[in-house]
Amino acid sequence: MPKMKTHKGVAKRFKKTGTGKVKHKQSGRSHLLTHKTRSRKRHLKASGLVSKADQQSIKRLLPYA
Repeated sequence: MPKMKTHKGVAKRFKKTGTGKVKHKQSGRSHLLTHKTRSRKRHLKASGLVSKADQQSIKRLLPYA
């Protein structure tokens, strides 16, 4: 059976944790930051976990991560 290919768009956006969960970065932190409050920008720094409903499809696209 041939090797599976990693989906590069997903590989750039998601990482697997040690326990096998999938984490992602928050959106809305790249530009137009002057009108956003300090606390909002601070909360956008933190990474979040992907919901259980989406984890299966993302893990399928990251076979070797």
